[in-house]
Amino acid sequence: MIGYAPVGTNDLALAAKTSAQVDEVHKKAIARGAKDEGPAGPRGDGFYGGYFRDLDGNKLAVFCST
Repeated sequence: MIGYAPVGTNDLALAAKTSAQVDEVHKKAIARGAKDEGPAGPRGDGFYGGYFRDLDGNKLAVFCST
């Protein structure tokens, strides 16, 4: 099981735009039948994410961190 797969960046301004992408992925997952486990938003210092459960009940996170 993989908990997280962090990816670094050299372009912080571009990476900051990913919060909108996190919101979009989260909304699409919910629209397609996933169970909402918390709307996307700040989750502590430099971490922005949202959680949902897929149709098999697996808890997934979409996130970006700085």
